[in-house]
Amino acid sequence: MEDLGPIAWPPAPISTERLVLREPEARDRDRFIDLLGSPEVHTYLGGPRPRDELERVLPEVPERWSGSLVVELDGVMVGQILLRRATGHSRPAAKGKVDLGYLFLPQAWGSGYATEACAAALDWVDGVLPGEPVVLATQTANTASMRLAAKLGFTEVERFHAWDAEQWLGLRPPAGPRGDREA
Repeated sequence: MEDLGPIAWPPAPISTERLVLREPEARDRDRFIDLLGSPEVHTYLGGPRPRDELERVLPEVPERWSGSLVVELDGVMVGQILLRRATGHSRPAAKGKVDLGYLFLPQAWGSGYATEACAAALDWVDGVLPGEPVVLATQTANTASMRLAAKLGFTEVERFHAWDAEQWLGLRPPAGPRGDREA
């Protein structure tokens, strides 16, 4: 995966009705350890990393790179949005496209925060990379992620087998000049 190219990073904080998407800061380190070490969060992602390892290896400001945004609710990190260029993706349909990823702490599940944050990130992509399609990959067993992909306008491009599970690759077409999605 590569960064998004010649885009000024980080963007100004992106505010929604309830959330702020912003660059990671030192105050987020403990929440990143919780996120990356959570068995629930990593059920479909190959399992959590050991907490003691995370404590040892995460820098003072974790995940601070182009494409990584903290999702903040009431001043506290509840998740992460990832936007990268899918250059190393094994699926030809994804190569070179913007790839959306997201992780949310279990206490933030079920409140619509992922939908709200991902929609805001996609709106930002539409503004800085007009005409760019976006891809999203998830395990088909991850029904919550599959529902979220549908809500965000992703449609199935293909299913494939990887990491000992069936995977789903969706595509969200770029917005047209009037803001509607091209077919």
